[in-house]
Amino acid sequence: MTPITPLLQATQQAAAAVRRLSPAQKTDLLNRLADVLAAHTGTIVAENQKDLDRMDATDPKYDRLKLTESRVADLSKSLREVAVLPDPAGEIILERTIEQGLKLKKIAVPLGVVGVIYEARPNVTVDVASLCLRSGNACVLKGGKEADFSNRYLIGLIQGVLVEFGVSKAAVTLLPPDRAVVNELLTATRYVDIIIPRGSDSLIQFVRKNSLVPTIETGAGVCHAYVEQTADLDKAAAIVVNARVSRPSVCNSLDCVLVDEAIADRFLPMLTADFNKWNVEVFADETSYTIFDKAGYTNLQHARAEDFGREFLDYKCAVKVVAGLDEALSHIQTYSSRHSEAILSQNQSFIDQFLREVDAAAVYANASTRFTDGGVFGLGAEIGISTQKLHARGPFALEKLVTEKWIVVGDGQVRW
Repeated sequence: MTPITPLLQATQQAAAAVRRLSPAQKTDLLNRLADVLAAHTGTIVAENQKDLDRMDATDPKYDRLKLTESRVADLSKSLREVAVLPDPAGEIILERTIEQGLKLKKIAVPLGVVGVIYEARPNVTVDVASLCLRSGNACVLKGGKEADFSNRYLIGLIQGVLVEFGVSKAAVTLLPPDRAVVNELLTATRYVDIIIPRGSDSLIQFVRKNSLVPTIETGAGVCHAYVEQTADLDKAAAIVVNARVSRPSVCNSLDCVLVDEAIADRFLPMLTADFNKWNVEVFADETSYTIFDKAGYTNLQHARAEDFGREFLDYKCAVKVVAGLDEALSHIQTYSSRHSEAILSQNQSFIDQFLREVDAAAVYANASTRFTDGGVFGLGAEIGISTQKLHARGPFALEKLVTEKWIVVGDGQVRW
């Protein structure tokens, strides 16, 4: 395998050119890229089909891999949205003059070179590039081999636009898809300023354990919904179904339904028609298994211990009947990946307690966890959902792709 150090060196050098772009130039560049994507939609979809042809259509990652004309249009729209967001680089965070007459200014500056390791989602290629360029960063992308045709074509379009604007194409670099390059990337402390893994829990854990470069963890989404006994059951059923089936392979989809024992006999049968429609496989504890079985639901398994805390990424979910809020909170505390959690209730005291006590990046009352998304939250595109507490939490978007720098201006002051 050819060492990737020359590629990383080139990206680090190109970062200076990105930093020199004015906010207006960045806006023009991203709008131009949106036009280019739209003009090449047919070829993007065709290249993506080459990747799809190599993957089993039943693979949970198939939907993540797929690009349609509609999804390409969404990518172009996202580029235009990012283009008009406030540029976070250069923002003055603090300004003061201290006793010694020194003028201090703390400003936001780009991180430098952002490395992202991701799996089957070629949309990440465009999202990351747009966010990094808008915030004044260069980026190094390590996509998975399953999306190689898509990624290489998209990178070619991005680099073509960079050259149009007088920026080295190395400002957005795609590394070879070989897994062997990952270890070199994770130890490239001289050239890469931050690593962001986006994908399976095994990928994230590998990066955490092996990276010498500072890491932002965009974690797996083991998401719960607790249906409390005062919930509006019709609304609760609609929310649970939506959170599970609307796009099951994404990280904000629902993996476990916790149902208050006082309403389990009424609520669980309400799910069966839609679950049947979407062929949802239910991994049920003993109480919920009995209720589903009595209601005639057949796509049913007895839940094992490992089914709780499992990110299914498919038309599957776990169900457990709980004695009340305290048991629900305890279960979530034990099994949550701290991504997105929801309570469905009309008891304001319980809602307040849930929102206050649940430790997650996003906590919901009476809404689907599927809303956890940078675009939906008005942040533009996102690199991922950070489930850690440093340096960012929740949608990791444009505003977090900066760090701080102190500017100190004096007039001959010295300190003994």
